[in-house]
Amino acid sequence: MANKKERDHQLMARVAQNDLDAFNELVNLYKGKLFTMLVRMVHSESEAEDLLQETFVRVWEHRRNFDDRYCFSTWVYTIAMNLGKNELRKRRKVRFLSLFDKENNPIEVEDKQAEHSGGLSVLIDRAVQKLPARYREAFELRDLQELSYDEIGDVLGVPVGTVKSRVNRARNLLKDELKPKVERYYGLSKSPLLPSSIL
Repeated sequence: MANKKERDHQLMARVAQNDLDAFNELVNLYKGKLFTMLVRMVHSESEAEDLLQETFVRVWEHRRNFDDRYCFSTWVYTIAMNLGKNELRKRRKVRFLSLFDKENNPIEVEDKQAEHSGGLSVLIDRAVQKLPARYREAFELRDLQELSYDEIGDVLGVPVGTVKSRVNRARNLLKDELKPKVERYYGLSKSPLLPSSIL
């Protein structure tokens, strides 16, 4: 962790001096995991690409404001998550307004989350998306993005103990949700099909 932090700080020091090579190196180091996180947040690769680009635009625009007391990863994840949350808020507002026609009559909305077959990864994705936001964010940052508890605490603005509690709660909720479905799906009763961190 110390090596990664030191490497990122050295790169950001160069970025602060308008070094585009250092900036591109940071982009290449973080774009994959950030993109994955954003796709999971907004459920659209094209929107995730736009948000990823905007994340790095903001990193460049605020390059001289970076506080090297903190990890760069914490800073960039915070930017990306805030952009993702803003996008979801905008969507919810549009969806709410679109539920009524011009005469204020309710409009039936097609359920895009209709059940369809798709395998274990689909079962897991659906279960993760059902988690309350505070648990889902902590779980995804820890178990999918592999951030440390300290980094997650900084990104979410909560104490490390709260992060651990939320991750554990998410894992327990996923276990309760997934175990019977996986057993039914595969017709098994005692098979370790889920990661041990969930089971």
